Amino acid sequence: MNEKTIAVRESADDQDPGGTLARRTLLGAIGLATIGGLTAGVLGLTGRAAGPTRVSTASSVATQTPTHSASHAVTAAPVATHADHDAQAEAAVKAFPAKTEGTGLGELESRVIEGVREFAITAERIRFEVTPGNFAEAISFNGRVPGPIIRATEGERVRVKVTNKLDQTTGVHWHGQRLTNDMDGVPFLTQPTIKPGETFIYDFVARPFGTHMYHSHHNATEQVGRGMLGPLIVTPKDGGVDPRYDKEEVIVLNEQLGGLTLNGKGFPATAPFTAKVGQRIRFRFLNEGQQIHPMHLHGMPFEVFARDGYPLPQPFKCDTLNIAPGERWDAIVVADAPGAWAFHCHILGHAEASTGMFGMVTALIVS
Repeated sequence: MNEKTIAVRESADDQDPGGTLARRTLLGAIGLATIGGLTAGVLGLTGRAAGPTRVSTASSVATQTPTHSASHAVTAAPVATHADHDAQAEAAVKAFPAKTEGTGLGELESRVIEGVREFAITAERIRFEVTPGNFAEAISFNGRVPGPIIRATEGERVRVKVTNKLDQTTGVHWHGQRLTNDMDGVPFLTQPTIKPGETFIYDFVARPFGTHMYHSHHNATEQVGRGMLGPLIVTPKDGGVDPRYDKEEVIVLNEQLGGLTLNGKGFPATAPFTAKVGQRIRFRFLNEGQQIHPMHLHGMPFEVFARDGYPLPQPFKCDTLNIAPGERWDAIVVADAPGAWAFHCHILGHAEASTGMFGMVTALIVS
């Protein structure tokens, strides 16, 4: 297996306390122009490859009753003139990546006991800032939205201890895994519900390899919609199946929790991706929402090689990858074009309005 960096995306604040480095880097490249229009000044960018963040069970953030809007619309004041539009659109880009409360992903710590890899996750409510000033009451795993990455090796026995600190019952489904029926995580069909204060232990062999998910399968519209979801990554046992890559990035698509989000945040609070010229980036896309999202990267194509964890018999190239609810796609991007490149859902109502860009928008910064 080739040596690589796993750069787990968290909030912009987690990657750069104070939120200044990425913003300064991006604005230096943009030169106060829009992301897609940049042509100069980019060679001075300093890319940041965040290393894996180790995560243990987090304590609850003090729960407050947040202002939560189910609308995906931008809440800024109506735009009266093109000058107003330009001003608001520029302000959003200049704020990117905006500092917000709450984070997601990170690698979940595990321990191996008598040959079994053990994890622990806790379902709990938290107050989560989706975009600047837009707080929502999230239902999280370990205080994170999305929940931390559970990573195992194909054929490895996995044991996950799930503790319910919610005020409602729940259950956890291991989406994409071929396991015994009693571990599938569907309350009343394969198991009883996990009641408030209870703990349930899931025990299964990790297979097949690939990009998968774990999420609630009980009151799922609310629980998954509000953040009770996370990536489950199973690496090939022999390590020789995947194409070569230098960095890994995980992108979880969702909506409902205060708007349209990438890894729990909406633009300008989304985190940019960074790479050095020539690096091969593996993107793992997971659609945990209820809508289709065609993800489009400016300037460089996707080399798509796996769907729902299964290697494609014929990999293909595209610049827009349509991702349906429940689907996972794996693609390589060769970062051969310096610049700050727009990266967004191409349902334009998910990414841009009269007030400028919002929602499912980020950037790939190549230096």
